[in-house]
Amino acid sequence: MVSDEYLVECKIDDDEEDEEENKLQETPPPPPQFSSAMPPEFSDMPPLSQLESRDPYGINQHLKVEFCDVLAEPVSPHSCDRVWVYSSIGFESARLWSYRVLTLLLAVPVSLLSGCLFACVACLHIWCVMPCVQVFHSCLPCVRSLWLSVVNIFIAPLCTSMSRCCASIYVSLSKD
Repeated sequence: MVSDEYLVECKIDDDEEDEEENKLQETPPPPPQFSSAMPPEFSDMPPLSQLESRDPYGINQHLKVEFCDVLAEPVSPHSCDRVWVYSSIGFESARLWSYRVLTLLLAVPVSLLSGCLFACVACLHIWCVMPCVQVFHSCLPCVRSLWLSVVNIFIAPLCTSMSRCCASIYVSLSKD
C-alpha cells in the first residue's frame, strides 16, 4: 500500500477549458474576400463535415494499412535510422499519391459502371425476379398438390419395395 506522503493532489480546473471553447465559438467569421464561399452550382453539395466521413459504416476497415503494418525490423538487425525514416516517408508518399492518381483516373468511370450495374440489378429484380416469385407463390399450391400425387403414386411405392427387398440383406465382415 502507498503511504499518503507519496500521493500528490492535482487540481483540475474545468473552467479554463470552458473559457477556451467559448473563445473559439465567439470568433467572428472571416471577411468576405477571405471566406471560401461555394459557387452556386455546388450549393446542393453537403457541407465538408459530412464529406469527411466517407466510410460511415466501416466497410473498408481492412484497408487501413500503415508503414508498420507492412514493414518491421526485428530487434537484432537494424538499418540506419535515416534509412528507416526515409523508407517510411517513401512508403506513405507512394501509397498516398498512387491512390490519388488511380482515383483520379478510375473513380468516375468505375462509379458510373457501378451505378449502371446496380441500376440493372434493381431493374431485373423489380421487373423480372419479383413478378416470377409472385407467380410461383400463386401457382405453387397447385404444383404442390400435383407433386405430392406424383410422389405418392410413383416414388413412394418404389422406395417402399426397394426397402423391403434390401431389409433381408445382412453383411458380415470377418478376418480370415
